[in-house]
Amino acid sequence: MDLPRGLLVAWALSLWPGLTDTFNMDTRKPRIIAGSRAAFFGYTVQQHDIGGKKWLVVGAPLETNGHQKTGDVYKCPVTHGNCTKLNLGRVTLSNVSERKDNMRLGLSLATNPKDNSFLACSPLWSHECGSSYYTTGMCSRVNSNFRFSKTVAPALQRCQTYMDIIIVLDGSNSIYPWVEVQHFLINILKKFYIGPGQIQVGVVQYGEDVVHEFHLNDYRSVRDVVEAASHIEQRGGTETRTAFGIEFARSEAFQKGGRKGAKKVMIVITDGESHDSPDLEKVIQQSERDNVTRYAVAVLGYYNRRGINPEAFLNEIKYIASDPDDKHFFNVTDEAALKDIVDALGDRIFSLEGTNKNETSFGLEMSQTGFSSHVVEDGILLGAVGAYDWNGAVLKETSGGKVIPLRESYLKEFPEELKNHGAYLGYTVTSVVSSRQGWVYVAGAPRFNHTGKAILFTMHNNRSLTIHQALRGEQIGSYYGSEITSVDIDGDGVTDVLLVGAPMYFSEGREQGRVYVYNLRQNRFVYNGTLKDSHNYQNARFGSSIASVRDLNQDSYNDVVVGAPLEDNHRGAIYIFHGFQASLLKTPKQRIAASDLAPGLQYFGCSIHGQLDLNEDGLVDLAVGALGNAVILWSRPVVQINASLHFEPSKINIFHRDCKRSGRDATCLAAFLCFTPVFLAPHFETDTVGIRYNATMDERRYAPRAHLDEGGDRYTNRAVLLSSGQEHCERINFHVLDTADYVKPVTFWVEYSLEDPDHGPVLDDGWPTTLRVSVPFWNGCNEDEHCVPDLLLDARSDLPTAMEYCQRVLGKTVQDCSVYTLSFDTTVFIIESTRRRVPVEAVLENRGENAYSTVLNISQSTNLQFASLIQKDDSEGSIECVNEERRLHKKVCNVSYPFFRAKAKVAFRLDFEFSKSVFLHHLEIRLTAGSDSDEDESTKEDNTALLRFHLKYEADVLFTSNPPQQTCENAPPRRAKCSHRPPLSSGSL
Repeated sequence: MDLPRGLLVAWALSLWPGLTDTFNMDTRKPRIIAGSRAAFFGYTVQQHDIGGKKWLVVGAPLETNGHQKTGDVYKCPVTHGNCTKLNLGRVTLSNVSERKDNMRLGLSLATNPKDNSFLACSPLWSHECGSSYYTTGMCSRVNSNFRFSKTVAPALQRCQTYMDIIIVLDGSNSIYPWVEVQHFLINILKKFYIGPGQIQVGVVQYGEDVVHEFHLNDYRSVRDVVEAASHIEQRGGTETRTAFGIEFARSEAFQKGGRKGAKKVMIVITDGESHDSPDLEKVIQQSERDNVTRYAVAVLGYYNRRGINPEAFLNEIKYIASDPDDKHFFNVTDEAALKDIVDALGDRIFSLEGTNKNETSFGLEMSQTGFSSHVVEDGILLGAVGAYDWNGAVLKETSGGKVIPLRESYLKEFPEELKNHGAYLGYTVTSVVSSRQGWVYVAGAPRFNHTGKAILFTMHNNRSLTIHQALRGEQIGSYYGSEITSVDIDGDGVTDVLLVGAPMYFSEGREQGRVYVYNLRQNRFVYNGTLKDSHNYQNARFGSSIASVRDLNQDSYNDVVVGAPLEDNHRGAIYIFHGFQASLLKTPKQRIAASDLAPGLQYFGCSIHGQLDLNEDGLVDLAVGALGNAVILWSRPVVQINASLHFEPSKINIFHRDCKRSGRDATCLAAFLCFTPVFLAPHFETDTVGIRYNATMDERRYAPRAHLDEGGDRYTNRAVLLSSGQEHCERINFHVLDTADYVKPVTFWVEYSLEDPDHGPVLDDGWPTTLRVSVPFWNGCNEDEHCVPDLLLDARSDLPTAMEYCQRVLGKTVQDCSVYTLSFDTTVFIIESTRRRVPVEAVLENRGENAYSTVLNISQSTNLQFASLIQKDDSEGSIECVNEERRLHKKVCNVSYPFFRAKAKVAFRLDFEFSKSVFLHHLEIRLTAGSDSDEDESTKEDNTALLRFHLKYEADVLFTSNPPQQTCENAPPRRAKCSHRPPLSSGSL
């Protein structure tokens, strides 16, 4: 886009070249107000209230008025209708020679909520002084009814060409030729800068009498004055009453059309001694008293033509002229020579032309006051970036007058040796409120020492400053301080956070922008990190605009919106940061991109304002500027959904089967699911919100009884419409069948959301959308619900004792076995040679209250290996062993969960195999039962069953016999040696 040079200055100064996407700001139905892109409609936006009716005030700094590109401001209805130009560009300052073309009206806007007025500034407004134009800037104050009320231009100073000049022209008979005098008059008038705020000229002609040729305010341009002078004729007269002419000019000519404060200049042109010279002394004294500067021109033509000595005449003319004579006195040889002094006389009258030629620097002549503006407690704060050689300044306009700090007031933070660096102080202005210091002003200087600076100061009526603190940028060219905003987050009237933008901050190989956060701590602002943007766009200019806005998300804390108008290929975006307590959350809660709103938007986020409820729904709305557009984003109400779930009965009693399901006894219960929506904005208490929800039970053992898929575990796609504070409860019936797990509770998961999240209210950010509630089982114990079990373990094996072996295996009589066992210890058990396993019959019994986490520990001696555990069919519980290969001689088994009270039994058989490699003369099997309440059981000794045996092993020896055999062994030399072996008989032992 090719911007005109004037706007390029302003635009370049503000954008020096070089989360979540959805929450409660509605991006589906924005109001987009279109204007002229060429006029840069939307460069600034402000919300405005007139007696309850809301408007949007939109700046268009390149708007045209007639043939001039003055800029202007529009008022736009917020809901429907067209914008109306306020024609502030036509506002004219009286008594000033204005230059209004390219003055950039609307480049800054500031609203005053106290009286609903606003200020629109034209920082490039200029006025003419002599041959120069001075860009001092000017602002227009507009009342609540959009009517211009006052001009604010504190940097405007009267030109040093602000003069009322009376030319006292001798028209007596001795002047000849008159045409030469007329030519002189015309030529000197052409040298004058005639116009409002500069020179006014009146002419009187005298001889014997005095007449007004024209008054001071008769003509307001050089052309008109010259035209009038060309028609002045010589009136003649035989006397030259110079004293009378001077007195007439002093007492009458300066009064008719004269301006208060204008420098009074009198030019007396005469060709002879006065006939009323005795009156000159009094007349000159009166002129001195009235501060009339007198230039006197002696025309010597009459004297030279007649050869008369002009000494007395010259002395009189020198007396008439102000001191010193060398500056105020002229003499020419004749009337034709008057043309030779035109230039010299003109230069002496207005040699300054707006500034002293001996000075090398400007003061406020190029200040561009109004580049930024801010309403403070007693007036208006105005940034003047061009003041004091572009170091900048801050001015204040109050009802009691203007306050313009002296250049020296800034030297502490802007030393003289850096004067050529153009700090641009006043690029942005704002204020903070401290509990101790009260109002403190803040101004940014984004070009100070190339890294930028912000100062906090107090301004005094004696034109001095007290600078309390200076914040410095860290990166060259980042434009730190080009945007500054103070935030009172908790609304207590004291500033909590100061934000300083550096929109051209370079990071991660790209120019992204940065916003610095400072928290107020004991009257000083302390650095507290930076705000985060979420996309790291190239050339985003994040921080080009920063607005403190009233509470958007209805949590009672004020918020902040940051613009990144060059993000996304110059389409732009804004970021919303929520306040919390006395600080600011540094991660954005919502990013709104121009591409989300409408095609074609550009520079979206170049200006932001959010202080009013524009559509009277009780919520603060946002106004955002773009190139050729102003966008209104409506806030949506925020709702919190309180969900609860309780059960009747509160616990599952599996001992009480009160219903049947699928022909089986079951325990039936009811879950009561309740929802209560609460709108954060009280204005919406009567509004309704739709809630959709699913209830899911965990996958175990049960199915709800009604309103469900058959046998399913989901209560799906339910919806209800509720108003704020209204509770709605739903009954969900479910049942529990037999289960192996009576400790882990039954869990309900509830998922809920708004029925139509794209319209109406939004769910509060971070508010839960799931609910997890569990209903426990009743443990079957006493009222204190503390179970004390009484476990009893009994185990037996079928290994025979020596007596049993003798009778059963050897088949001997009791008498013979008594003799047989005398050689054994009575505790010895005989292991038959054919036995490979040891079976153990065991019973675990609970004679107390329910036992939970019951465990059976099994261990055996190394000559045995665990083979199996088989539960008997008549058992009332269950038992399951854990396979742990690393523990070869130990086993852990879990008993039914829980192990019920009332003499519950688990009968089982254990089998152990004899090891083929380990033979011991003893055998041991230990069974131990325990639960999570072992410490409360008083009879723990019967929780263990120990089988310990001393062993003898049955011999297994086989006897056999063979026929006799003879073997011979050859033995040298001549005979063999033979042997005989008898046969073996068979038998066993």
